[in-house]
Amino acid sequence: MENLKTNLANSQVGTTGPVLIIGVGLLGASLGMRLSKLGVKVFLRDISPVVTALACDMGAGIQWDENCPSPALVVVATPPDVAARQVISALKEFPESLVTDVASVKAVILTEIKEARADISRYVGSHPMAGRERSGTAFAREDLFESRPWVVVPSEHTSAEAVLAMRTLALDVGSMPLQLDAETHDQSVALVSHVPQLVSSLLAAQLAKAPLESLGLSGQGLRDTTRIASSDPALWAAIIAGNGEHVAKVLRCFADDMQQVLHALEHPGAAFPSPSLVGAVTLAMRQGNLGVARIPGKHGGAPRRYQEVMVKVPDIAGSLARLFQAVGDTGINIEDLELEHSPGAAFGVARLAIEPNAANLLAEKLAVKGWEIVSF
Repeated sequence: MENLKTNLANSQVGTTGPVLIIGVGLLGASLGMRLSKLGVKVFLRDISPVVTALACDMGAGIQWDENCPSPALVVVATPPDVAARQVISALKEFPESLVTDVASVKAVILTEIKEARADISRYVGSHPMAGRERSGTAFAREDLFESRPWVVVPSEHTSAEAVLAMRTLALDVGSMPLQLDAETHDQSVALVSHVPQLVSSLLAAQLAKAPLESLGLSGQGLRDTTRIASSDPALWAAIIAGNGEHVAKVLRCFADDMQQVLHALEHPGAAFPSPSLVGAVTLAMRQGNLGVARIPGKHGGAPRRYQEVMVKVPDIAGSLARLFQAVGDTGINIEDLELEHSPGAAFGVARLAIEPNAANLLAEKLAVKGWEIVSF
């Protein structure tokens, strides 16, 4: 622990290093890229030499070998089904190092580490709530963790130094650290991450045998709700399996609500429109409105309501850049952005989320610059 304490005392970037990242997929490579840019010495180790070489080429660090100095921090960024074994191995191999993992399940990993009687005082679980629908080293991004929650999950035996180091590391890479116990973490991610992934995939599965004329009508709503359905099946199977109990509870509640709507659809009664059907759908939609309103706003702050300014954007190279420049010239900040565009269409629609008191002004200034305002 002295090596770690010295690094903490002298550090300006949380952990001065060296840092060893085991597993350089999306999260591991992204973390290596960010830490390397901060001037931290990062070493990389992966079961695949090709993957390691790619991560090195992307600036995530340099390949680990037996001549490298002992790391102050080991980050296990492997899939959750092998993460516990890698943590246990790292705690034994590097007896002076802090060890963390970034898997999206925590309780099952913590249990396995305890059963192995490893030095759990040097282990602190963590989970950056960051990712993409595409996994793998090639999709790593240096800014992946920017403004994302990073959950620090200590056990009752984790040292205070280890917790401090992980909270500092999260801040250094641009994340917002928060602390939860393993059980609360797993309950939470079942609701906000794991079940949404399953629901998106189950919805997208209905498209597999859909007629082409139906798919030709696809709009932004379908794209929004199925975006994450292109995620890695093997990785998500391991994640769901590691959090099965909590995922099942959330899915059961979802299925119960779905069953109420389904029953009303299948038994509408003679009247049209059916009062029972209209009531069931209205209730489901209103509950959805309430749920969406509770999702935190930017940077994890309180939910805020913005006004949308919808701008027509020609499907011509550089159009978005010109729009952003035009908005920037007004001095008005874009709080959020969505782009609706169908393949083959001559234009798309940019939905700019703006502070309500600035929406009218932005629309007027963009119209003067020649932009066609769809609505605001």
